[in-house]
Amino acid sequence: MTEVTYLGYVNGTRAALEVMIPRDRGVIIQAGSALAWRSIPLQSAYCGAKAAIRGFTDAVRTELMHEKSHIQLTMVQLPGMNTAQFGWARNKMDQAMQPVPPVYQPEVAAEAIYSVIQRPVNELWVGKSTIQSILGQVFFPRLLDRLMVKKAWEGQFTGQPKSSDQQDDLFTPVRGNHPGHGPFNDGARRKAVTISADLPGKVAAGVGVAVATMALRALFRRSGKRR
Repeated sequence: MTEVTYLGYVNGTRAALEVMIPRDRGVIIQAGSALAWRSIPLQSAYCGAKAAIRGFTDAVRTELMHEKSHIQLTMVQLPGMNTAQFGWARNKMDQAMQPVPPVYQPEVAAEAIYSVIQRPVNELWVGKSTIQSILGQVFFPRLLDRLMVKKAWEGQFTGQPKSSDQQDDLFTPVRGNHPGHGPFNDGARRKAVTISADLPGKVAAGVGVAVATMALRALFRRSGKRR
């Protein structure tokens, strides 16, 4: 998992930069996950790799900024997607597995990734569940630990027994023409709210300024009455 997921991104980024640096332009987009911020049970290797990608991306971005490069480096943090991966990933559990709901259609990811090509941001958070997970981890990490114990554990099981003849791609590719959508079309969402990672800070700053302004006005009013 680390070699494919993390080092795959590292080597892919290096290859892209070799072409982009001489031109001093381009956008590198890392397809991330809410799990880069908030880890869940049964996904330790994947969560660790995604968190490593986020750290790597932030570091390389600042290195490019130091060199005054015009290359943009962004990461799109995605929710659970209805892709075919659950049909070929090795499963050692008794039940068939699924992404933690809510699940989104792949077109949601495609639209989000396309949007940062047009307007790059440091990070784009896709889907209400992603936003909640990230902000929850920032402000209430211990509470989220307790929630994940049950919600994220049970949420990854379909309640159906796994297929006894399912092939997996752990060591060799699974042959066949695989569809763009996975088996979770029922209930999968086709639209998602997206926000830049900068937005919560801007909102908090705006609220802080508003509160400070109101406090100063109240103070001036009291001072005026005393005179």
